[in-house]
Amino acid sequence: MDNRILVIVPTYNEVGNIVPLIPRVLGQHPAVEVLVVDDGSPDGTAAAVEAVMRTESRVHLITRPGKQGLGTAYVAGFRFALERGYRLVFEMDADFSHDPDDIPRFLAAAESADLVLGSRYVQGVNVINWPMSRLLLSWFANRYTRFVTGLPIQDATGGYKCFHRRVLEAIPLDRIRSDGYAFQIEMTFLAKRAGFRIIEIPIIFTDRNVGYSKMSSRIVREAAWMVWKLRFLSLAGKL
Repeated sequence: MDNRILVIVPTYNEVGNIVPLIPRVLGQHPAVEVLVVDDGSPDGTAAAVEAVMRTESRVHLITRPGKQGLGTAYVAGFRFALERGYRLVFEMDADFSHDPDDIPRFLAAAESADLVLGSRYVQGVNVINWPMSRLLLSWFANRYTRFVTGLPIQDATGGYKCFHRRVLEAIPLDRIRSDGYAFQIEMTFLAKRAGFRIIEIPIIFTDRNVGYSKMSSRIVREAAWMVWKLRFLSLAGKL
């Protein structure tokens, strides 16, 4: 193991965002590398990343045949990180809703925590450009998650995270099947259940300017069901 840091960025039709995002991420720290996990984007996202890779050795790419979901994309990235000895592993959206300039704050917080969560709600509500319906859905989803699971987390559905590799080594990645909100809840729940120290740092979440959201009613339904599954499995001692 070394001190390298991997930022995993799942993509589907993000060619307009990924090219400017990569240098912003790499510029945050010399040990930072980027792994793009692309699900067969028809807009040429993978080809754009491959062009960057020809001149930048800190950029990596996994291509998958067709859209397989956020959860499996991150699990593929986690396996890549574990196999290659990265010490810290980030989750990050491709659309600039997660500000790359926050990476140094995550790294500082990771000195005293096993999992660092970028939180939209730990200091009020820090979301820009969402319609009120989307904001209320997210806010109530997090209250609901906290009530059902007992997780002492203000933003369990957020996707800007930094894991120490020891957390990923302790989680049975082969059993993760969830996606979207449910995936984020499940990973944090399992980390907490395993006894790892989790802290939240405030971030400002800005809705995308390029492309379109992958949010769907299926993702919401999966998360609503997942929190009860986690609660019952935990009570039954099967986690």
